[in-house]
Amino acid sequence: MLLSEELQSGFDGPAEDLAAIRALNDSYADAVFRRDAADWGALWAADASWSLMGMEVQGRDAIVQLWQQAMSRFAFVAFFIQPGFCRVSGSRAEGRLWTNEYLEAADGTLSRPVGRYDDHYVREAGVWRYGRRVFTLLKG
Repeated sequence: MLLSEELQSGFDGPAEDLAAIRALNDSYADAVFRRDAADWGALWAADASWSLMGMEVQGRDAIVQLWQQAMSRFAFVAFFIQPGFCRVSGSRAEGRLWTNEYLEAADGTLSRPVGRYDDHYVREAGVWRYGRRVFTLLKG
């Protein structure tokens, strides 16, 4: 887990930053529903990293490529989030999101994974983006 013990709950920081990070997360969920790789990819810092169930991916382009490969396996994807906490410190922030997905594979197989994202956000040129995301599957 990325988060230090003192950052386990609550929302702390300037309201405008907390709102912008919430909008970042909502935009992520929206782009997943729409399967829009350009919008989804724009949410990541160029040098971001993504840890997805033990696989480490470095850099926005590689992250988007992996996401497109993963999404191609599904006929339908629904992605819902619930913020757990967010703490802002200058141009960096940490947060946690709970996820609930509804996945329909190309062959019609359904799954409902539940997971957690532990996030590090970075503000670049006034825009909040993902600097690092670590996904943990809690129930498949």
